Amino acid sequence: MPKRKALGKGLSLLIPETEDLPRQESGFFECPVEAIEPNPYQPRQSFQSPAFDELVESVREKGIITPLLVTKTEEGYRLIAGERRWRAAQKAGLETVPVVVKEVSPIESLELALIENIHRKDLNPIEEAQAYQRWLEDTDTTQDVLAKKLGKDRSTVANMLRLLKLPKVVQQDLVEDRLSMGHARVLAGLKTPEEQKALRDLIIKKSLSVRQTEALATRKQGTRPAKSGKEEEAHYYRSLTENLRRDLGTKVEIRKRGKKGSIIIHFYSDEELDRLLEHLSG
Repeated sequence: MPKRKALGKGLSLLIPETEDLPRQESGFFECPVEAIEPNPYQPRQSFQSPAFDELVESVREKGIITPLLVTKTEEGYRLIAGERRWRAAQKAGLETVPVVVKEVSPIESLELALIENIHRKDLNPIEEAQAYQRWLEDTDTTQDVLAKKLGKDRSTVANMLRLLKLPKVVQQDLVEDRLSMGHARVLAGLKTPEEQKALRDLIIKKSLSVRQTEALATRKQGTRPAKSGKEEEAHYYRSLTENLRRDLGTKVEIRKRGKKGSIIIHFYSDEELDRLLEHLSG
C-alpha cells in the first residue's frame, strides 16, 4: 500500500487550481447553496466571530474564490471542507457556490474537515481535542497514527487530548481565550479538579503568565521542577510555537541559536498568504 502523505500537505491536491483551466475541465461547477448540507463530522462548533463577519463581507463583494469540497448524497451534496465559506455565502445571499465533488469515506471526511480548520482557520483548543478524540474512537487506532496523518508529534496530540479531562469551566476558558494552551498544560498536570479550579481562579484573578503559573504549581505540589534549564526553555518555546500556530492558523516554527533566532510561518496557497499578511498587518 502506498504511503499516505500528511493531510496538511495534501488538502490542496484535492481542489484543482481553476484560474488557468476551462470551466468544463477544471473539475468544479456552480452548485445551488440550498442543495448542500453541512458536514456531520465538522469539528468546528462555533462560526460566529468578527473574522466570520469579515468573511461574509468579502464573499458579498467578491464571491467564493476557492471551491468548496463536497461529496454526493441521495438528496444532493454534503460538505467535506469549506463550511465557513458555505455559511458565509448563505449569509451574503449567494444562490450558488463553486464546488468540487470528491467521493470519500466518513473517516476521510472527518480528516479533511479537521485539517482544513487547522491550516486555514484554526479551531479553538477544545474543538480540536474533540475532533482528535472522535477520530481515534471512529478508527479504533492510535495517537501515533493520528500524529503522522496530521504531521505532528505524538506528544502534541496527547497534550491536546488531556484538555478534555480538565473541568468544564477550564475548557470554557480555553474556548473564550481567557486561558492559553500553556496555562492549560500546567493545569492538566495537577492531580485533582479542585487543585485545577483553584489555580485557574488565581491565573485569571492575577493575570499570571505561563511561567508564573508553572512556578506556583510547583510550589503547591511541594516539589522541585524535574526539568533542567534547557528543558524548561524548550518547553517554553514549544508553548510559544503552539500559541502562534493557533493565532495564525498555520504551521509555525521558532528556531533559536544563542540569543538570536527566527520565526518561520508556513503557508499553503496564495489565498492563505494573503490572509496571513492581512492578519499580521492588523
